[in-house]
Amino acid sequence: DAGKSVPRLIIAGAPASGKGTQCEIIKEKYGVVHLSTGDMLRAAVAAGTEVGNQAKDFMDAGKLVPDEVIIGVVKDRLDESDCVKSGWLLDGFPRTPAQAEALADAGVSADCFIFLNVPDDVLVERVVGRRTDPETGKIYHMTFSPPDDEEVLARLEQRSDDTEEKVKVRLEQFHANVDAVKGSYTDISVEVDGTKSPADVSATIVEAIDAVLA
Repeated sequence: DAGKSVPRLIIAGAPASGKGTQCEIIKEKYGVVHLSTGDMLRAAVAAGTEVGNQAKDFMDAGKLVPDEVIIGVVKDRLDESDCVKSGWLLDGFPRTPAQAEALADAGVSADCFIFLNVPDDVLVERVVGRRTDPETGKIYHMTFSPPDDEEVLARLEQRSDDTEEKVKVRLEQFHANVDAVKGSYTDISVEVDGTKSPADVSATIVEAIDAVLA
């Protein structure tokens, strides 16, 4: 199978699991096309494709875009030449069992499903401590990376959805979905301890990807 040699990857991780950092590293190392649902939807809408126009109708009406439209957008994107040639990294998709099933039915299969596992209490601490400097946009963390400058410290702001209550709601939704999605990928699933340093997490992921591509 000639298509076997390019990486076809899916990564899942809760908010604040370090997924964004790992996506950057994977993209850099393997040259894959990094795809998130939001970006793909926006691109399809901008390009005015058939599924893009369907998605736009739902978005304009303030409705959630239904699975079959999202799957259409994803499938179209994965069929484009850059993905076929370089491989792809689906970021946070599929996020429900129905989406996983629809993706399989559309003939899309992955080599590796990477799950960044971080305990909820660690995720909550990571999120609740986050602060942003409104003047520079730089993100700090009150425990792990507070600013040295008293003046900066005084003006830091917390995002309204970075409170413990709201994070816990987001995490409940995430767990309910990801546990079910993981069931669709048991054969290719790699669970990674996301509490380690980004370099250690990355080393584990690279090892797993290299093993399936070998």
